[in-house]
Amino acid sequence: MEPALSSQAETPNPKDWVGRREESVDLVTAGPIAGLAALLGYETPPWPAGSLPPLAHWFYCLNRTPQDALDGDGHEKRGAFLPLVSLPRRMWAGGSLTFHHQVRLGAVFRRLSTIADVSEKLGRTGPLIFVTLDHRLEDSKGLAILERQELVYRGHAGKISNTVTLHAPPSKSFDWERIVTPDPVLLFRYSALTFNAHRIHYDREFCQGHEGYPGLVVHGPLTATLLADLYLRN
Repeated sequence: MEPALSSQAETPNPKDWVGRREESVDLVTAGPIAGLAALLGYETPPWPAGSLPPLAHWFYCLNRTPQDALDGDGHEKRGAFLPLVSLPRRMWAGGSLTFHHQVRLGAVFRRLSTIADVSEKLGRTGPLIFVTLDHRLEDSKGLAILERQELVYRGHAGKISNTVTLHAPPSKSFDWERIVTPDPVLLFRYSALTFNAHRIHYDREFCQGHEGYPGLVVHGPLTATLLADLYLRN
């Protein structure tokens, strides 16, 4: 009689995805850059003509997942390149970037993505799984951008609080300051530029009723882009 398989053997270990790679190629065209300029409110943008603005590499080498391969939250179904994680909610947790040279419009981008690490932690809201990805972007001159991206998977949402905590403005004075109040249109336009179908950014009913957030979630890369834009404006 054959021994019964344990549940542990039946469930894939997310750490088995470490080392998995994915490659994509794209042409750096002017269309997405014009879209970024419109989103930021520019008629004449401050970056050099014919060059890729800071953080605009996020508009290229996109994951164009077929419609029937998407999950209910708008992300691609798990288990292919990204690990088969059981925790339902996914967010961009952070990252770092190193820029090696200026990328020009018309360049051919090659992105090699590697799953560098999968780790489990316990947070205030319960178990968390962090997936670390390394992205290497090259053009004809060689390495252009190195990026480390951190994704976090979280458990089901708890009860939504109707109370909004207002924080006092920082007492420290800054060299530069600009107030941007994101609205659904801004979030939708950025989702369109990055081909990001994650519903927490544009579907308020899903965001609150299913994911448990108090309101639409601002993209982490959008926040970084606004900070880079503040630098260029000054």
